[in-house]
Amino acid sequence: MDITNALPVECISHIISLTTPGDACRLAVVSPVFKSAADSDLVWERFLPSDYKLIISNSVSSSSLISSLSKKDLYFHLCHHPILINNGTMSFAVEKETGKKCYMVGARNPCIERGSTPSCWKWTSTPESRFPEVAELVYFCFFEVNARIETRILSHRTKYAAYLVFKFGKSIDGFRSTQLASRVYVEGINDKKRQGLFLDPSRNTPQLFHDRRDGWMEIEMGEFFNKNGDNGMLLCSLLDFDIFGTRHDLVIEGIELRPKKG
Repeated sequence: MDITNALPVECISHIISLTTPGDACRLAVVSPVFKSAADSDLVWERFLPSDYKLIISNSVSSSSLISSLSKKDLYFHLCHHPILINNGTMSFAVEKETGKKCYMVGARNPCIERGSTPSCWKWTSTPESRFPEVAELVYFCFFEVNARIETRILSHRTKYAAYLVFKFGKSIDGFRSTQLASRVYVEGINDKKRQGLFLDPSRNTPQLFHDRRDGWMEIEMGEFFNKNGDNGMLLCSLLDFDIFGTRHDLVIEGIELRPKKG
């Protein structure tokens, strides 16, 4: 007798919910019984973040997702289509492999030095961005970008990496030889550790720089292990200390925090 036919579908669903999203998809092709169990809301509810309803409710455009999609469809929607939250200043998504939380702090949210000075930065829209506005560096000899995010909203027991999401306009002049300093740290803890990096792709190692294939590039600013989410405020900063050069044509979409593989 086939044991899968002897077990109630709900029991199989409970067992599958203790695995991973990838395992659930693989088990769905084993048999019709397994497919019914692996595709159930019981399974995919467990894979979604425990507070996903609260997060989605903070997104005006996506509040109907909970009622209109199955839990599996909702999971993959959040993997491939980040939703805007906090009045459009942040985005939320889930990592496909694990269901852990990913956030991007949009350029309007970070504190950009002289971000409100038109001669230094201008705010514009672009179809490649998930946000209504991005920041474009017009002309500046020094800049500083800071993003803050509470550790309690991140997935627990997870190593995160912070990435500056950016692109260049017509030129990367001013950034070819300029080394920037990045820091990712919990406020008041290890705030002296800095990492040097270049925004020019040719100056970076493949481990730090990536083409996102969505119209943007990214560079890793640093990493942080979120144990229980009770550490406080995470700060991600990028600073340019070269006061003798001028910069322009840098476009910033935001700073993204997502689980670091490996």
